[in-house]
Amino acid sequence: MKNDFDVLMSKINYKFKNIRLLFEALTHRSYLNEHASRNIKDNERLEFLGDAVMDLITTEYIYKKNIESNEGDLSKSKSKIISEKVWASIARDLEIGNYIFLSNGEEINGGRKRDSILADAFEALVGAVFLDSDFETVKNIFVNLIEDKINNLDKIEGISDYKTTLQEMTQMKYKTIPIYQTISETGPDHDKTFEIEVIISNKRYATAKAKSKKEAEKKAASIAIELLKLEK
Repeated sequence: MKNDFDVLMSKINYKFKNIRLLFEALTHRSYLNEHASRNIKDNERLEFLGDAVMDLITTEYIYKKNIESNEGDLSKSKSKIISEKVWASIARDLEIGNYIFLSNGEEINGGRKRDSILADAFEALVGAVFLDSDFETVKNIFVNLIEDKINNLDKIEGISDYKTTLQEMTQMKYKTIPIYQTISETGPDHDKTFEIEVIISNKRYATAKAKSKKEAEKKAASIAIELLKLEK
């Protein structure tokens, strides 16, 4: 396992002084059910610590990057970034799933790919680095990892809620909400394509096609948002 740890440490560009912290960060509680030992701890305490550390790192980052934003805007940005989806996405980039110690049951049920397990392991890893070094070190390591995610949140599945954003915009501007209508359904039952239009104040703003109504509505909402931004 040491060689595996060496690979992971190279990915975050940090070498642990106390390797047991890294072992603990990667130990899911299910593993202890099959490997009971006083010398083995699960990663839940480190996850708790890492959650607080990432909260501060992220808050400081968006505060400094968005100097014109008010408290409400900063809170919205923070709520999107500090999420299971984002942390799991970073964990996948680091291939953390390959290193987690799981029970056989979790292994069989796809635990290495599950967002909740990956996100928890990522937070635990942050907590472990923090305990092994200091805040500035952990910040320098992980702010670089989250920066690309912050700039590309719309590419992380489950993060961007275009329909909610569009509704907030239309309520503020027109005192109304968007209406989504199905224009057409084409293709066989097992492979349909849906075309959806979004209507705002009796005006068709955008249309989009996708393999599900939900996805088509999201795409139409995304287009409508950009069009609304161009209006004076």
